Amino acid sequence: MPLKESRISSTLSDFMPAMKKNSEQTHFGSVFNKLLKELREPVDFELPNWFNKSKPMQYSYIKRNIYLTKKVKRSRFDDDGIFCSSLLTYHVDCSCRMLLSSCSSGCKCGSSCLNKPFQNRPVKKMKLTEKCGSGIVADEDIEHGEFVIEYVGEVIDDRTCEERLWNMKHRGETNFYLCEINRDMVIDATYKGNKSRYINHSCCPNTEMQKWIIDGETRIGIFATRDIQKGEHLTYDYQFVQFGADQDCHCGAATCRRKLGVRKSVISVLHLD
Repeated sequence: MPLKESRISSTLSDFMPAMKKNSEQTHFGSVFNKLLKELREPVDFELPNWFNKSKPMQYSYIKRNIYLTKKVKRSRFDDDGIFCSSLLTYHVDCSCRMLLSSCSSGCKCGSSCLNKPFQNRPVKKMKLTEKCGSGIVADEDIEHGEFVIEYVGEVIDDRTCEERLWNMKHRGETNFYLCEINRDMVIDATYKGNKSRYINHSCCPNTEMQKWIIDGETRIGIFATRDIQKGEHLTYDYQFVQFGADQDCHCGAATCRRKLGVRKSVISVLHLD
């Protein structure tokens, strides 16, 4: 589910469900701070109404990430234990699985290995709903730990991300689907993606996003954190780092934190509150 644009001073810092909580500001975070600062300054001109009312770009369904920036693959030697020695199709002590790395052709487990969630396991059946504007419900039972779907989109760098944010703002678009996966690498599912872009936030979610290495490529998978029944809404905790004002949370969970900003960035030079 996208986060809605309620105030310019907070939205550009709040719409990104980041992959992990960072104690230090990333370059991606500095891009948002720059945007926030510039939005608070007076502008010398405004775009014509006909431009703001132009139709948004058509959305396209894709199965895999589309790279619009250089694809950086990790070397096999960068990951200790990247090749497991297990002869079984699945084992809890598999060194690859413990590193959140998919088994590859170099492993001894064979083609029937179950530690290949992105390659061998089909995406779970899901359907769209209108909860919270849009959402996803499971269309089949999902077991704890099962791979649900991959989060995909266009992979762009920070500079392209900044350009897109400004263009979208000037067109009046209020929905953003951004996910930072590595330094200077962001998945943008705004115009190209799959059903994962509609999964809502919850402070007590039933899925989580995990960063996996598949043949040297960083990919984002969504996995069930408990058994999920057919017809149940799929959710995950955005857990994004906050660079501006907090945004109210309406997930309805008994343990709801009331705010989507889990904590402030240690570098909050703008003092927007």
